[in-house]
Amino acid sequence: MAASGCSTVRLWRWRRSPLRRRSDVIEAWVVLCGWLFALVAALFAGIAAADAVVASAEQQRAESRRVTAVLVMDAEDPGASRVTTDHLVWTTVRWTDPDGTTHTDEARVPPKTHAGSKVEVWTDRNGVIANEPLSESEMQLHSVAGGILAGAAAAGIVPGSAWVVRLGLERRRLDEWGAEWERLDTPWGRKTG
Repeated sequence: MAASGCSTVRLWRWRRSPLRRRSDVIEAWVVLCGWLFALVAALFAGIAAADAVVASAEQQRAESRRVTAVLVMDAEDPGASRVTTDHLVWTTVRWTDPDGTTHTDEARVPPKTHAGSKVEVWTDRNGVIANEPLSESEMQLHSVAGGILAGAAAAGIVPGSAWVVRLGLERRRLDEWGAEWERLDTPWGRKTG
């Protein structure tokens, strides 16, 4: 019995009723439009963010190149307390660009690698050591994650804006109710509040 009563109350703003006010209808449309706009905004923000991540990764890949560098000094053993997740350590390496320019910089290499050993490093277009470009699977993972985060942010902002509009409508509705109570109290000759 109670369940059927709840289902009839759930969409009361959309039904004709002498108790329904104009502000109730406006509020119903604000909520509906807010949720629809949130879905559309989340979709477009997610797609835009995913495309931006892919474009950035492709640009990084186009501007990066792999070079063979030589260790200038031995790579130290970091010890058990300083081991990183990828088990690499920083050391100085030197390499020569195709145009003959020699560069020296810090790079991450396996521990206990001896001076004179050759390692592969990635450089950007300016000849500075850079991170390895993202693989296809990493690019897809980053674009999906970026799209989800941007979509969630957009989806959170829109209902928040609708909530602010609903607060304004609630304030107006309370003022209307107060004016009606004032009008009803006057013929009786006394005030209730």
